[in-house]
Amino acid sequence: MANSMAEQLQQDMKCEGLLECIHGLKQLDKECFRAMVEADEPLTIDDVAERVDRERSTAYRSIQRLLQSGFIQKEQINYDQGGYYHVYYPTDPEQIADDMQRMLNDWYAKMGQLIQEFEDKYEGVEETTVSAER
Repeated sequence: MANSMAEQLQQDMKCEGLLECIHGLKQLDKECFRAMVEADEPLTIDDVAERVDRERSTAYRSIQRLLQSGFIQKEQINYDQGGYYHVYYPTDPEQIADDMQRMLNDWYAKMGQLIQEFEDKYEGVEETTVSAER
């Protein structure tokens, strides 16, 4: 993973790189997300764990990160005789893209403010340094 923005911009990034870059998701998170996207129906945690060949608890942690980032949705299924279980399915890609665009716009606005603060803070320093050197 590149450390600076300049290094990130020079990388050949693919769309899945957005998951890592914007949301800090891990490789396993991407595998779990892909398993849900490729499934014909919503999956339980056990289903996801089996598809990515990991322990249930490991898959659960990954699914929690995906839920927090908004990439997947959770639905409760009730048994007729009582009790329930949860299934997970991917969020609509258009909604994910809209959320990422909003996050990027917010980030861009914050960076613009920081750049302006930098300029305001150091604008007079150059003039003072040039005057002192003469």
